[in-house]
Amino acid sequence: MNHEIVLIYARAANGAIGYEGQLPWRLPADLRRFKALTMGKPMVMGRKTFESLPGLLPGRRHIVLTRKERWESEGAEIAHSAAEALIAAKAGNSSGEVAVVGGSAIYDVFRPLAQRIEVTEIHADYPGDTFMKPLGPEWTETAREHHAASGETPAFSFVTYHRRDEGEAEDQN
Repeated sequence: MNHEIVLIYARAANGAIGYEGQLPWRLPADLRRFKALTMGKPMVMGRKTFESLPGLLPGRRHIVLTRKERWESEGAEIAHSAAEALIAAKAGNSSGEVAVVGGSAIYDVFRPLAQRIEVTEIHADYPGDTFMKPLGPEWTETAREHHAASGETPAFSFVTYHRRDEGEAEDQN
């Protein structure tokens, strides 16, 4: 089976995706979407992202990519390279998708391999110490669901991007 690699993240208008090991915002709709996008799928993440979770997320495999040779955590599958993480993610995976869920260095490694990106674009700036680069011309927006600001919650959009065919990306230049 060919597995689609999907990057999933939320990004503030200024590019922030994290601050002091946590999300810099509270957006329940984004957490619900994250759960829907990852349920039943293997999730590939870095060690720091794994350690920032409140615990193992039910219904999902946790594949942790780390350079630490002796690191382990109950319930996590350990990988020491992107190739090793993908082999683990594809093994026994009938969903057809591999969810890559952070952090920024992991996104940088998997972005060239991804076919789809699911982003929650938050239409406000937040303080951050971890940032995500904007997407390049190799990506095309295929879906957008806008949500207006409400109370303390800023406006945000759920956006889906697909990798363009090489010829398509060249036509845009």
